[in-house]
Amino acid sequence: TANLFFGFYTIVQAQAGNFFNASLGIVFAGICDALDGRVARLSKTTSKFGLEYDSLADIVSFGLAPAILAFHAGHLEGFRRTGFVIAFLYVACAALRLARFNVHVSRYSGRFEGLPSPAAAGMVSATQLFVSFLRDEQIGVAVPEALVAAGVAALGLLMVSAIPYRSFKEVDLRHSYRAIVMMVLVLAVVIQEPQIALFVIGVLYVASGPVEWIWRMLSGHPLEKLPAPVAPETPQETTS
Repeated sequence: TANLFFGFYTIVQAQAGNFFNASLGIVFAGICDALDGRVARLSKTTSKFGLEYDSLADIVSFGLAPAILAFHAGHLEGFRRTGFVIAFLYVACAALRLARFNVHVSRYSGRFEGLPSPAAAGMVSATQLFVSFLRDEQIGVAVPEALVAAGVAALGLLMVSAIPYRSFKEVDLRHSYRAIVMMVLVLAVVIQEPQIALFVIGVLYVASGPVEWIWRMLSGHPLEKLPAPVAPETPQETTS
């Protein structure tokens, strides 16, 4: 519910022209989404209803909300029908990505197939926060509408692609000293300059999928695929 609240908050703030607050709404939605999943798994309260409800909330928070933010903050209305289509493309790709995540098991261990929708939404949010930071520092920056449109379309297509992205679910903070140190360092950097750090982290993660995918193709080191799940046998009808 908190995830859905912040998604709705982002939409309202974006339509009102409060793009900084709208960007923060996506950040808080991502935090709530991450905590909801971990709490449910730790408390063993996961359910089919919770999964479906979470997916519907994610479509609002990580599909519709960032698309509306990009549409208004990036002035995509200047493209008229094309701007509307690009924003809709993002929403449709986010919905398809979430549906695939629910029904399709990843082919690779420790990897998502396609850019996760929270990461794509976070990239939209981090970009707006970074632009706001530059303007607050009196650094003149004018982001071309065509660049915004291309970025939104690229994020949408990456979500529905088959490019593997690291999930980091295998990282064990309870037993890995190195992971704890890295987490502390990342938090220290984010706290120091959050608007810059979030943007850099977002760019690095979004680019990591295609870069690693191309490197593995060229170097001949493909990821090892997981065995395909065995479909349950259906009992055959007998006639007497």
